[in-house]
Amino acid sequence: MPARTSLARVFLNFIKSESFGGIFLFISALLAMVVANSPWSAYYFEFWHMDFGFSLGEHFVGFSIHNWINDVLMALFFLMVGLEIKREVLFGELSGFKKAAFPAIAALGGMIAPGLIYYGLNAGTDSYHGFGIPMATDIAFALGVIMLLGKRVPMALKVFLVTLAVADDLGAIVVIAIFYTSGLEFMWLLVAALIVVILIALNKIGVKNLIPYLILGIFLWFAVHHSGIHATIAAVVLAFCIPIKPHKQNENFSHLIKTLGESFRLKSSQHNQALLNQEQIHILYAIKDEAKAIQSPLGRLEHMLQPWSAYFIMPLFAFANAGVNIGSDIHFDTDHILLGVILGLVIGKPVGIFIITFLCEKLGIASRPQGISWGHILGAGMLAGIGFTMSMFVSNLAFSHPESMEVSKVSILLGSLISGVIGVIYLMVLHALKAKGN
Repeated sequence: MPARTSLARVFLNFIKSESFGGIFLFISALLAMVVANSPWSAYYFEFWHMDFGFSLGEHFVGFSIHNWINDVLMALFFLMVGLEIKREVLFGELSGFKKAAFPAIAALGGMIAPGLIYYGLNAGTDSYHGFGIPMATDIAFALGVIMLLGKRVPMALKVFLVTLAVADDLGAIVVIAIFYTSGLEFMWLLVAALIVVILIALNKIGVKNLIPYLILGIFLWFAVHHSGIHATIAAVVLAFCIPIKPHKQNENFSHLIKTLGESFRLKSSQHNQALLNQEQIHILYAIKDEAKAIQSPLGRLEHMLQPWSAYFIMPLFAFANAGVNIGSDIHFDTDHILLGVILGLVIGKPVGIFIITFLCEKLGIASRPQGISWGHILGAGMLAGIGFTMSMFVSNLAFSHPESMEVSKVSILLGSLISGVIGVIYLMVLHALKAKGN
């Protein structure tokens, strides 16, 4: 029995670990490829295009299942990304110029170089619009891979890669908002702007309850969706409006909990009572309310969304989008999409990150985090070439032609896989050489 309990605990700890999110994402993508190239492929592709919703008279209210995932569920993912960015900017590794400069500049280099490589290869073709595809870094995949390396890489490098990926996400959001928007409806933009003003006002007057923000967030999603800007941007804007300060400060929390705990003990009617009495139940609710009051609304929402994002939304997105039927009808020579995406991720990411950070330090703009060598920076750049989730998302926005989209998805999978394998091998060899030198 203890052995079984220990095994269950190990399994649960693994599921909660940072690396599991990336592994689960990889399994979902792999499963999508298997199903898409199996005898059930027709059912797989038909399922995502089924409409899901309800009819009001002659009007259908709803989307295809694919759009529910890509536009609605992914909005929750972008909400979590926005909350993470706000937290990092205010209190984390992106707070203050000195801390933010190096990873932010690295992210910039890691976006510009891949974008230029892709654009240079596809300029003058119908596929030039896909330049945003190799710009992205997948946090879950990249972090999952680097966590699997364990002590072979310094903790400072893991922090740098995560911070770079967060800054990269912010850059990807800006790219989506600017370059993948068409046919703006200014009346809906005005409605969206009005909702944002109300959200900011709620924050300023000190409303800490999340429900008004989330209700207004739904209306904001509809307004942005009809404005011509991709609706997931609404989720990021909503995230920036969520209050970060708790309802109560925590200075007296320990004393209060100690007092309530003592009251709980004194209210016991019997020494060995099996059930709680009414007074004890009230004390437990009071402790729960006080604990909730000292939590940041932003932190509470992020904590609530994190498991849904890691274990449901992103794997479902991967399963719905990574499935490509690799047959003779796929034209890999469509413009230079394949070459542009793969070279952008595998070459552009590490080269762009390395060159811009090297110049950044030499010019005295910012310096490397302590304990990280230039060899580590190059290795992190390789892992940053794992661009799965956000790259797939941009691919859906960049291409309307199924043929181009399928080629781009295969390219993303190949480029991300090559980047991950090369990055892992490189960092393991670098660790071995350093260990041998010592």
